[in-house]
Amino acid sequence: MTMDIAGKKTLVVGLGRTGAALAGFLLGRGARVTVTEVKTEEALGRKASLWKERGVVLESGGHKVETFLAADLIIPSPGAAALGELAAAENSGVPVISEIELAHRFLRGTIVGVTGTNGKSTTATLAHKILKEAGRKAYLAGNIGTPLISFVEKSRDDHIYVTEISSFQLEHIARFRAAIAVFLNISLNHLDWHATFDEYFDAKKKLIHGQRSGDTAILNRDDRLVRLLAGETEARVYYFSRRGPVRRGCFIGNDNLTLRDGESVGLMKTAEVRLPGRHNLENVAAAALVGHCLGVSPRRLRASIKSFRGLEHRLETILTLRRVEFVNDSKATTVDATIKALESFDRKVVLILGGRDKGADFTLLRRPIRQRVRSVILLGEAREKIAAALKGAAPMEETSSLRNAVAMAFVAADPGDVVLLAPACTSFDMFRNFENRGRAFKREVRRLQAVLRGKGR
Repeated sequence: MTMDIAGKKTLVVGLGRTGAALAGFLLGRGARVTVTEVKTEEALGRKASLWKERGVVLESGGHKVETFLAADLIIPSPGAAALGELAAAENSGVPVISEIELAHRFLRGTIVGVTGTNGKSTTATLAHKILKEAGRKAYLAGNIGTPLISFVEKSRDDHIYVTEISSFQLEHIARFRAAIAVFLNISLNHLDWHATFDEYFDAKKKLIHGQRSGDTAILNRDDRLVRLLAGETEARVYYFSRRGPVRRGCFIGNDNLTLRDGESVGLMKTAEVRLPGRHNLENVAAAALVGHCLGVSPRRLRASIKSFRGLEHRLETILTLRRVEFVNDSKATTVDATIKALESFDRKVVLILGGRDKGADFTLLRRPIRQRVRSVILLGEAREKIAAALKGAAPMEETSSLRNAVAMAFVAADPGDVVLLAPACTSFDMFRNFENRGRAFKREVRRLQAVLRGKGR
């Protein structure tokens, strides 16, 4: 299962959280480690000198194709999938594996892999909560938590690693195997990295294809492409659905969440789920199945789900100002996520859209915007493309700052409306990440509140 990396020329692409964890692990296993990073050494600061002191060769300020070609093994950080240098190395026969693949070769314990286009973080966090509160030695890993490689040295057979996994990480796996794989949904995404939707889906499917007899696949029966994966795996399949009963799995019907595995058990009323939005019932059902498949009782499942309030930047209510509710869904970086956010409200919405485009089809927003949105505020690099795609669907205004967007949205809203940040784009044109964007939005909302209080309004 393990691989011999002592003395090998290993190249780590990127020195972020995952890259740093990889460099430390590889050094500890006796590898010769080079890190290539687009940031300059000056921008990296003290981190650069600390890694060089530990024996890492650091190439900063850009990537060199000759370094990629000279490596014995390359491990890219998530998001480095589209590098030309990486493709050149692969074409020359240099092995390229992802961080989760390397971790899997050495890790003890059970891996629960969670993938899909939307809902990964919520599902993984709730599944982890369920397992921890049931007394299991569970850890949250991957994109939402700590890199999986960081757990290797202290891993034990009774540990469970609930791991959020992206298409970038799955693209470079070979033997990676999740004992429990959760595939939530699939929709158009990341066409800034993947050339086509088929390439994106093919990368995602590797999570299911890597499973064997004795493993468990948890699939969304309501998503046709995901449902069909049942015919492509040796694993035992459980379905979740919010449209009706399933033979084996968890489903929503008559305002109840029901677990069925041989016998049917009423888990809880849907009204007891505190997460906003019907789509979150899918995430809850999937997380409940993870717990069920690992032996958590319905009583404990119910208690953990009832006390779960969701995550920051996922349909997060900030405050209500003059009967206008402000909601932060900065994590809605896809068109599908924005549609699901809009469907969570039975009131009119003033929608803040925009950021960096990922190759999305914004015309898919036309119908939900006509039905649910009073006005659209556009900002960021993609605002012209979005404006063209949505022309005539709703009144639209453009701005270049989040502060102006918040103020304009408040003015456009009527009492009882929701001002919703659900951008359908990444944040990288104006912010470090979606968390940074969400927190900036919350600051601007609170600033507006203070300004209006100061004016006696």
